[in-house]
Amino acid sequence: MRTKSKVASKPDPDAGKAPTSTRSLWKGAISFGLVHVPIALFSATDESDLNFKMIDKRTMDPVGYKRINKKSGKEVANTDIVKGIEWENGQFVLLTPEEIAAAYPKTTQTIEIESFIPINEIPFVYLEKPYYTAPINKGAKVYALLREALADTRMVGVAKVVIANKQHLALLMPCGPALVLNLLRWGGEIRSWQALELPPQGIKEAGIREPELKMAKALIEDMFAHWTPDQFRDTFHEQVMKLVEDKANAGHVEQVEKIASDAAKTSSNVVDLTELLLRSMKSKAAASGAAKKTTTPKAAPTKSRKAA
Repeated sequence: MRTKSKVASKPDPDAGKAPTSTRSLWKGAISFGLVHVPIALFSATDESDLNFKMIDKRTMDPVGYKRINKKSGKEVANTDIVKGIEWENGQFVLLTPEEIAAAYPKTTQTIEIESFIPINEIPFVYLEKPYYTAPINKGAKVYALLREALADTRMVGVAKVVIANKQHLALLMPCGPALVLNLLRWGGEIRSWQALELPPQGIKEAGIREPELKMAKALIEDMFAHWTPDQFRDTFHEQVMKLVEDKANAGHVEQVEKIASDAAKTSSNVVDLTELLLRSMKSKAAASGAAKKTTTPKAAPTKSRKAA
């Protein structure tokens, strides 16, 4: 039943993919045994979440978030906020920033492979976020060697890596010409299905009759298709952005003033040296003018005044 026209043409593996990111997020090495493969890490995904902003419809001003005391309803200053972990019902253990920083894993810039396991032993439910790796510093040959060896043996490397001060369990696996580093969820993070009411595994155990199984297989065969990612799009995102484009083209656009945060204002004052110099010159000029008005004509020519 697979002789249908659905499979007549070979699918394009790059169809529907976002543009390649060439900005490396991390540089280090893949390490196992005495092998050291210098690599750079690149994002393999392009998030398509819609970024809705809150706006005051009366004034068209942006609306921000505040840290509110849930009991009093009053705003809490950053200096009055501490972090805590709930130990028992209503009882929290408070941790200082220094204690939290000391617990962070040390950044080693190394994807440390701890073991190689068969690829079919990793349940999909553990996969979390993929990254591309690419060889650097003349590491192309050993990179290709590891990629081909893993592909030929159908094995993957289980590794630990620190990214952005957070330790991750990861899977290093060949995917086309690339070695993909896929972050995994830790053991203990995946919930068990033991408490769910699931039918037993096995045809006889589940009470499935042979004709029913044949019909199910026939339906699967009839709906057979190659993987084409462009067929599966976020239609909500596309429809909302099409609506935004149509309304913008029709002139339905509101001007919302950007409000700089205090941190941004402070930063701009520090970075803009020209502005600082102008302010300093004006300040000195004003001070000099005030000094001339308050200085008596007789006191002006004295040596002590000139020295000052």
